[in-house]
Amino acid sequence: MNLVLWIVAAVLAFGMLASGLMKVVRPKAALAKSGQAWVEDFSDGAIKGIGTLEVLAAIGLILPALLDIAPILVPVAATGVFLLMVGASITHARRKEYSAIPITAVLALLGLFIAIFRFGSYSF
Repeated sequence: MNLVLWIVAAVLAFGMLASGLMKVVRPKAALAKSGQAWVEDFSDGAIKGIGTLEVLAAIGLILPALLDIAPILVPVAATGVFLLMVGASITHARRKEYSAIPITAVLALLGLFIAIFRFGSYSF
């Protein structure tokens, strides 16, 4: 089970890092043009903040356990991913972007899976 948790955390961290860097680096207009219409509802600062949180979550899912420095941060980061993705799902639902909800829901469930097991019986 530990190996499964590492694999899920690595995949989730990669997704969060890619998504977060895109939000931090690209301007709002470019994000909207690439199909992320939800950015129209948020300020530039909020979009950069969301991207920063996603990058920090990616780092928190891997580095604390890998370096054995404050590994309790792994389930905390996973909880953060869960909360971010619940917020993303709500945003997509409000905008009637129903095709995006399954993706954010799966990411939320992966974060919840890691949080439950890393806080529980498979903690570091």
